[in-house]
Amino acid sequence: MPMPKDIGVIDLMLGIPVSKDNHEFYEFMKPMLMDQQSRDEFKMPVQYMYKDIPTTEADDDKVAWTLGQMDKFGIEKAMVAVNPNDAERNEALASNPDRFLLSYECNPNRGIDEVRRIRQMKRDYNIAAVTAFPSGLLPQVPINDKKFYPIYSTCIEENLPIFVCTGVCGPRFPSDVQRTELIEEVVWFFPELKFVMRHGAEPWEDMAVKLMVKFPNLYYSTSAFAPKHYPKAIIDYANTRGADKIMYAGYFPMGLSLDRIFSDMEKVPFKNEVWPKFLRGNAMKLFGLDEG
Repeated sequence: MPMPKDIGVIDLMLGIPVSKDNHEFYEFMKPMLMDQQSRDEFKMPVQYMYKDIPTTEADDDKVAWTLGQMDKFGIEKAMVAVNPNDAERNEALASNPDRFLLSYECNPNRGIDEVRRIRQMKRDYNIAAVTAFPSGLLPQVPINDKKFYPIYSTCIEENLPIFVCTGVCGPRFPSDVQRTELIEEVVWFFPELKFVMRHGAEPWEDMAVKLMVKFPNLYYSTSAFAPKHYPKAIIDYANTRGADKIMYAGYFPMGLSLDRIFSDMEKVPFKNEVWPKFLRGNAMKLFGLDEG
């Protein structure tokens, strides 16, 4: 069924431009990359997958420019990461609470200091979520590793959902720490934790569906996938018993343009009743936002 218009989309993965090609988003990955092509030729580590990486012509006020792009594509709110080393930008984001849901990318290798950092980000900027990229950490940390447990506990105490990448990662480094089966132990031991899968879960998307059926606080967001490549198992689940579990997340400007995302979106075969939940309603419930 066609995507409805003027719904007030909530995008659960959007970035503020850094430069024209935004290659700075990926600097932290360089120590992990072993092949020459990734290190010396690619500006984006998954350039072999994303053929038309967007460029941005943002002016000095990149937050205002981003808001303009959101308006153009009907995005009412977007989840955007805060940077602990850029207080000025963080303040600009925090000054638009009706448009931005702020998140913090955690590193469980920092131990108790990271717990303190999450609490500080909650106090200073009212972050709405924590995110994690297990394969992108140095050293890598499995989803169910004991290093993550203080993070998960803190998320429960601070009422913060956590968004975690799962499945084979795009950059050319190991993905074993992101096996989707590892999520089961976490959501079993932390039943109050609102856990949102990121970046596809492939090739374990069937496992992702099985676990969402089993655990009520486990969800899936579509980040880093052009809509034409949404896994069939996820679309089928959303159209049946999983309408309340699947949420829209994009990948602009990191790898996909909003033009590409929303033109593709027109062809996604969601049922009529699924679209409002996918594009908005499920995120509203996840964050406890008031529709009134």
